[in-house]
Amino acid sequence: RGGKVRMEIQAVRREERRLGGSYAVALALILSLIMGWQVRNGAYRELSDFMTIFMSILLEAFPFVILGTLISSAINLFVTPTLLARVIPKNKFLGLFAASLTGFAFPICECANVPVTRRLIAKGLPAPVAVTFLLSVAIVNPVVLLSTWIAFGGSWTAVLARGGFGMGIAILAGWIVSLVKSYERPLKESYADGASEPAGCGCGHEHGLDEGHGCDCGHDHDHDHADEHSHKPAARRSFASLAGEVLSHTSGELFDVGRYLIMGAAVASLMQVVLPRASLIGIGLHPVVSVVALMALAYVLSLCSEADAFIAATFAGYFSPGAVLAFMVYGPMMDVKNTLMLLDGFKARFVTGLVVITTALCLAAGLAVNLSGLIGAW
Repeated sequence: RGGKVRMEIQAVRREERRLGGSYAVALALILSLIMGWQVRNGAYRELSDFMTIFMSILLEAFPFVILGTLISSAINLFVTPTLLARVIPKNKFLGLFAASLTGFAFPICECANVPVTRRLIAKGLPAPVAVTFLLSVAIVNPVVLLSTWIAFGGSWTAVLARGGFGMGIAILAGWIVSLVKSYERPLKESYADGASEPAGCGCGHEHGLDEGHGCDCGHDHDHDHADEHSHKPAARRSFASLAGEVLSHTSGELFDVGRYLIMGAAVASLMQVVLPRASLIGIGLHPVVSVVALMALAYVLSLCSEADAFIAATFAGYFSPGAVLAFMVYGPMMDVKNTLMLLDGFKARFVTGLVVITTALCLAAGLAVNLSGLIGAW
């Protein structure tokens, strides 16, 4: 049920808040030490440059984060894994191609794609097709591609490269998964039949139901059932109720996504201000080291795909085209928070294999762009 998936997403978001809080504290301490050292040494110009770059990234990225979370929240309410499982063909080759384009119709947020993928597999969608959906949906969608176009000053090269490589890598990863027989049943036994998934309507509140409770409404049963939480299907609920749920989901997601965006913008700004320009260019122009460096940064920062193009654009003048492309493709496919979410419901062997496959393909794409000169400049 769509409600069950939304309850899983709420649980994942609570874990993200815990992880994001640790990230934020650590980053705040590091930034305070570095900027304090800069001010102590009279580097007021560097501090001013840091704030200018930092604020410009946030002001450009936040409108797309808001748009993306609004659309994703609405889809999260109306679109269920059952519908997606019906839309995506179960034929391997047709399914891989269709799954890679699903994001155009259903631009689901990154916090939702792992629980949705798990439910798709539980409902019978082949694992290779589900993997292609998982890797492509946060890249090949209109909001992300529009933000990329804006971030790179109207560059269609950036849009086509990100969308094309994202789609190609997702399809290729799904095909590779199809060759490994042990990956046919990637879910943990507790999730394979959906028996352990929490019941819920997806309203996003703490439900506190005892395990095995007979009611499927998912709400706290200490309250009156005549309250504002409707148990009707989305299609039968009032506009005010639906709008309220969408806005509630959006506000929660903005809080989580905004934290990672702020951290990413701070790191990107700090790199350009603190690191010596010669060292930054030396790393950034190396055809191999630059790709590895930005892929590692993308994995750790865990940025949302609606905003990461604005971070990537700040690197375009210092890093190779292949490195910038790898940053924009690898980050939405695989990062710290997605890996933790995958380990919750998928077998560790499958997750390890998927991380290795995705990393290898994105690294190969970045190196191929650098060594072939396919993209001269953004």
